[in-house]
Amino acid sequence: METKDFYFDLPEHLIAQHPSGIRGQDKLMFLDRYTGAVHHYMMDDLPNIIPENVLMIFNNSRVRRSRLYGIKESTGRETEFLFINPLPLSRDISADSSTVCLWKTMVKNAKKQKPGNRYTFGDGTRAIIVQNPSDTGTEFRTLAFDKHITEDWFEANGHIPLPPYIRREDTEEDSSRYQNVYATDTGSAACPTAGLHFTEEMLSRLDAKGIQRGWVTLHVGLGTFLPVRTKNIEDHTMHSEVYTVSQETADMINQAKKDKRPILAVGTTSVRTLESAWNKEGFMPAGSNSTSIFMYPGYKFQVVDKMFTNFHTPESTLLMLVSAFAGKEHILNAYKTAIDHEYRFFSYGDAMLIG
Repeated sequence: METKDFYFDLPEHLIAQHPSGIRGQDKLMFLDRYTGAVHHYMMDDLPNIIPENVLMIFNNSRVRRSRLYGIKESTGRETEFLFINPLPLSRDISADSSTVCLWKTMVKNAKKQKPGNRYTFGDGTRAIIVQNPSDTGTEFRTLAFDKHITEDWFEANGHIPLPPYIRREDTEEDSSRYQNVYATDTGSAACPTAGLHFTEEMLSRLDAKGIQRGWVTLHVGLGTFLPVRTKNIEDHTMHSEVYTVSQETADMINQAKKDKRPILAVGTTSVRTLESAWNKEGFMPAGSNSTSIFMYPGYKFQVVDKMFTNFHTPESTLLMLVSAFAGKEHILNAYKTAIDHEYRFFSYGDAMLIG
C-alpha cells in the first residue's frame, strides 16, 4: 500500500488557523463505518447521538510549553527547539560529568546544529548538543543541561507548540484553547486535539445522560505527527510514545467488554493507547508502557468500537489509522463531503464521530 493512496486535495482556506469563536461550537460529522453514510450535526448534538451504554475513554495528557528558542553561541542566531521528552543518562550518549539531564528535541535547520554547539535560552540557561547515536541523520538532537529542567522552566520560557500548518506565532489565546479542559498530566509536545471540542458543560451533559467516562494518559511525541516519507506505508517506522492505563480505567474497559458495551475512544491517542495496552489474553491490564503502534488498513481493532476524532492531514499516519477503522474509501468520501460542506480541518478544525 503506497503513501500516495492517502492523498486528498484540501483547499488552503479550510485549514483552521484559529480556534472557533466559542469552545465546542463546532461542526460534527457522523460517519457510519460499515455503510459509509454521512450525517451532519453540531457538537452540541453529541449526547443525543451516542448510546447511553457507551464507555468513553479520554486522554488526559496536558501540553507542555515545549517550543523554545535558544541563541547559538557561535553565531548569535536564534534556533528553534521542540522539546520532546527527557532521556536517561546513558553510556551511549556522550554527555560529560557536569550533565544532570538530557532532552530529546526536534530542531530546525538540523544539519547546522551539530554536537558541541552551545545555546543560551531566555533565562540564561545553557545547553550543549551531545552525540546520541539515535539522532544521526535526522531532525532530532539531544541537549545536555547542567541543571534540572522543570515544568516551571517550560512555563516561564516556552511557547505553545502549535503545529506547522498553523502559520502564525502562538498567542495568549492558545495557552487555553490549545489545551483540553480536562488535561491534568503535563508531558505532551502536541495537543491530543480531539478533546478540544469538549467543554465542562458538555462533560456535565454526558454525566447527566449516565455515560461512563474513563481516562488514559499518552504523552504525545512525534510518533503521531511525523510525515510518512516512505513510498510504501509498511516501510514507515513510528517513534515511541509513553502511555499509562490506570487500574480504575482498566477495570471499566474489562467490564464493558464483558457486558458487550461499546467503547468510544476520544482521539487517536486514546485509540493507540487502548489498542497497544490490550494483551494477548483478551484483557486490559493496568500500568505504563511505550508504544510505536502503526495502524493502517488491514489492522484488526481489539478494543475500540467507536471513535471521536478530527479531520487529518493528507498522507498522514492519522489518516491511515482512521482508514483502518472505517475503510479508506469511506474516509476519503467523507473527507470530500466535508470539503464540499466547508468543514474546518486539522487541530483547530471540526470533528468527526465514527461508529
